[in-house]
Amino acid sequence: MVKRGGSNLSNLINRLAVGAYVYPGWHACPERDRNFPPGWCEWNLVLNAPSRFAEHNQPRIPLYGPYDDSLPPTSQKQVCLAREYGIDFFVHGFFWSRGKRVLGAALDNGFLGKDGGGDFPFSLMWSNRMPRGVLPVRHDHGHEIDPGRLVYTDPDDFMELIQYLEERYFSRTNYFLIDNMPLFSIFDSAFFLRQLGVDLACKAIKRAKEYLVRKGYRGLHIMAINPPVTMIMEFKKAGFDSLSHYVWLPEWKGGCLQDYGELTGIRSGEWNYFAEGSNLAYYPSVSPGWDASPRGELHGNQKPFRYPWWPIVVNEHPGLFSGFLRKAIHYTMRNNTTPLCFIASWNEWSEGHYLEPDARFGTAWLEAVRKEKHNAI
Repeated sequence: MVKRGGSNLSNLINRLAVGAYVYPGWHACPERDRNFPPGWCEWNLVLNAPSRFAEHNQPRIPLYGPYDDSLPPTSQKQVCLAREYGIDFFVHGFFWSRGKRVLGAALDNGFLGKDGGGDFPFSLMWSNRMPRGVLPVRHDHGHEIDPGRLVYTDPDDFMELIQYLEERYFSRTNYFLIDNMPLFSIFDSAFFLRQLGVDLACKAIKRAKEYLVRKGYRGLHIMAINPPVTMIMEFKKAGFDSLSHYVWLPEWKGGCLQDYGELTGIRSGEWNYFAEGSNLAYYPSVSPGWDASPRGELHGNQKPFRYPWWPIVVNEHPGLFSGFLRKAIHYTMRNNTTPLCFIASWNEWSEGHYLEPDARFGTAWLEAVRKEKHNAI
């Protein structure tokens, strides 16, 4: 067996590893930006976000200012912060639709560029839902998820994706492995299963794993993100190895304003259900907050009962986040042979979940990670 990819740091078993999701939307992208005014970028939404009610924590200002994530110095700074405060690897969002890529410059030019992320470990999450073509979202837009954003696949297309990833990313020495298997996540795992059906999904995943075995890996560790509770028994049948979430914090159909501390207690009590119900490993994902309102246009007092206006998490605080992360670390160390947990996210500022320093709390979100990592080791 030829070992492929994976540094010693990124292939350890029985060692706690904390991964942070990286949103790659902070650079110019012609395919995404064609509908926006010249010079537009998503930072416009963040820096000019209106406060929509008393004590609304908007706008959220990056302590070190906005940046272009396609530039290697940006990744270099991010990796330095991640190392200093206890993040072990990044999970980069990867937009792909039948060979078409969008927002790839953050990974290819920034993180993997010369003097970018260096040897810092990383994995990929297939964002099988293309970026929004219109921002801010209009209140009269009829679909919460525009059908045109959904990414359809089939076994041949999925195989093409896996071959592409193996050639360019899995084979790198800093790609994150679990027991010599590349870690690969699917964001909208529910759509993936519904669109293909369990049998065809199983065929696609089995073929991908066999291909990677032939390439010298032990296989492919494929993680289902955001699994619906009504479908969790289907993921093992389809060949998935584990479950996790991206942002698993708000009650999506609950009230408009939701308390952070209450939500962390609810969500941490649900982790075991996903493991027991699926008979797969469950890796918890915790978030510092949630407020996607900068992505929605401003209009009157009536808020549409849907993304991005609703819901908004309030009363978030680094101290509460620290306790949430502590529970996630304890859970994964008790229940998983390879103890991983995730944080959503490193930098999705326009949805109000990020670890990067801001003008209100400074580096406190990152300090919470370092504290809990130190106490757990």
